[in-house]
Amino acid sequence: MHIRWFIIASVLFTVIFATYVHHHDQHIKKNNSNKLSIVCTTNIIADAAQEIGDTDVVVHSLMGPGVDPHLYRAREGDVHRLINADLILYHGLHLEDKMSCILKKMSAYLPSVAVTQTIPTTSLIESEIADTYDPHIWHNVSLWSIVVQHLADTLSQVDPQKKDAYQKRATIYLKKLQNLEQNIITKIKKLKPEQRILVTAHDAFSYFGKKYGFTVVGLQGISTQSEIGTRDVQSLAYFIVEKKIPALFLESSTPPRNIQAVQNACQRLGWNVIIGEELFSDSLDGKEKPAGNYIGMIQHNLNAIVSQLQRNQ
Repeated sequence: MHIRWFIIASVLFTVIFATYVHHHDQHIKKNNSNKLSIVCTTNIIADAAQEIGDTDVVVHSLMGPGVDPHLYRAREGDVHRLINADLILYHGLHLEDKMSCILKKMSAYLPSVAVTQTIPTTSLIESEIADTYDPHIWHNVSLWSIVVQHLADTLSQVDPQKKDAYQKRATIYLKKLQNLEQNIITKIKKLKPEQRILVTAHDAFSYFGKKYGFTVVGLQGISTQSEIGTRDVQSLAYFIVEKKIPALFLESSTPPRNIQAVQNACQRLGWNVIIGEELFSDSLDGKEKPAGNYIGMIQHNLNAIVSQLQRNQ
């Protein structure tokens, strides 16, 4: 399997190089509709790019709803889309770990931007892996606002004729994010400090916890590639029983069996913990769903967390 992928990748990158040479004298390879073609790795990035670009861009996301970006591997069709893009937007901070080789190679041929690159390292949370950071910064609305402004600046640089439009839309959207942040702070006040313990399938909500005053405990580490053992399940169950935590949460991009195992372990210890409404940790929901955009996703998670953790009030 690895040999086959290596052969495919080699052929594809040869095509990439040929495509680059053919278009080397073009700064923007506009499509037939004269719109900037943007390919994003995740639908969270794609949502922000669409907010800023509006009708001046065509945005495509490689990863759809419920896709785990930690485990995602680029397919042949993805590479074709990347080749034909005017701009590639990826998250960075090792979120797209399995795509790192392709993204690195693509950056030599056309504009490829890590959307998190302007976030100060002092604002990042170190991961369990040396010299790396937790990539889940979008759960802190202030940090995501930095990304939004960076996207507006990037689009303005790649497509300078529409700079004013991009910056104007970014200003409007950033105001919406400010209102969202205030709503989060107001709603969290409904919880007592001792109720603010969030137990999830994997450790994707540390930025949320740090920003908004929650203790966050994930069964799995920052990456869903980490292994889970019986001891991990039992240890988390003891913690939940000791703290009398009323609810733990599934995530849209992780299988339910691990959290269900924790729930069963709690029941054997005499504590009835419920599994709360599914949270969106690594991707948005479908476009037509309430959590199908960034603001809707944050509001959904907030409502689910607050309502379920209030149960023992």
